[in-house]
Amino acid sequence: MAQIAPDIKPTSLQGNKTSGQVTEKTVTGLGNLIKLLPSGTFFLFVFLNPALTNNGECRTSNKYLTSIFIGLCGFWSCFSWFTDSYIDKNGKVQYGIVTKKGLYPLSDSDTSSVNLSVYKLRLGDFVHAFLSIIVLAIVVLLDRNTVECFYPSFESTQKQLIMALPPVIGAVASSAFVLFPNNRHGIGFPPKEQASQET
Repeated sequence: MAQIAPDIKPTSLQGNKTSGQVTEKTVTGLGNLIKLLPSGTFFLFVFLNPALTNNGECRTSNKYLTSIFIGLCGFWSCFSWFTDSYIDKNGKVQYGIVTKKGLYPLSDSDTSSVNLSVYKLRLGDFVHAFLSIIVLAIVVLLDRNTVECFYPSFESTQKQLIMALPPVIGAVASSAFVLFPNNRHGIGFPPKEQASQET
């Protein structure tokens, strides 16, 4: 009976390992990219998309509903970068919309304890909003139900493209975050700690 030397692995195992490494890198890259999306938007997409797409077996009504839903997710992903939060004098987190003059509070009527003009609109907000739209598009492309609903042949013909997108966009997003650092804690993102606001 022939034995395989311990340091030599069969070719089929090496192929599986390589495929596994590519899948692992893709999932890791996607995980890092998802951090650019508001957590609520990503949760809603993952939770509601299978129902709206009928698990990939779409009818015309499913396509319309899914299109509207993806559009709303895209709008919210983009809009959330133009929001921020602060801690009011009672220690509660308050949210507002970022404007050219500063933060426009949504619910706090007494803003005397906080300088809202430091939350002005910046170029980085537009860059992050654009990147979040791109990330959402990648999440949609990687979702089997959505692809089967709209473009059933896309998954088999464009598999290499799908596998390459997360690392490439991750590199672009990382570069953008170096050039335009983010310190927003808007709607859908974890709020600021009170200790960090006081320093």
